[in-house]
Amino acid sequence: MMNSATTVTETPAPAASARTFAHATPATAPLVAGRRAFFQYRDLGVTAASNAQMRAQVMSAADGMSKPTGWHYHVCDGQFVYVLAGWVDLEFEDGQALRLQTGESLYIPGGLRHNELRTSDALEILEVCVPADMGTVACDPPAQPA
Repeated sequence: MMNSATTVTETPAPAASARTFAHATPATAPLVAGRRAFFQYRDLGVTAASNAQMRAQVMSAADGMSKPTGWHYHVCDGQFVYVLAGWVDLEFEDGQALRLQTGESLYIPGGLRHNELRTSDALEILEVCVPADMGTVACDPPAQPA
C-alpha cells in the first residue's frame, strides 16, 4: 500500500543567467594562466556556466616537469583528474606513491597533502575542481615514520 502522506517539494531552477550549459571546442577554449609554469591550461567554460561552482580545464605539458612541485594541498571541496595522455608520479601524505597513466583517474579531496614528482615529456590531463576557485597552499612534507 502506498503512503499518501509523502510530500515532495520541488525547488525552482535558478535563473538562466545564473547557470547555463558550456560547449567548448579546441578552437573556442582559450588558454588561461594556471598554477604551474610548465603547463598550458585550456579553459572549458565551466566556471562561467556554473557560476563558479566548478572548473574544468585541460592541462598540457610538452617538456614534462624538471623538478617536483613540492608538498602542497588544495583549498577546495575536491579535485578530479583524468589523464588523457602520458603519466604523472605522485606521492601522498600517508606514504602512498602512485603513477597515474593514460586512461586513469584520481579524486583528491581538498586538504590532502601531496607532491607531484615527475611526468612524461608529453602530458595531457582533464582537471575538474569544486568550487572553481581552488587555492594551492605549500606545506611541509609529512613526518617520516620512526
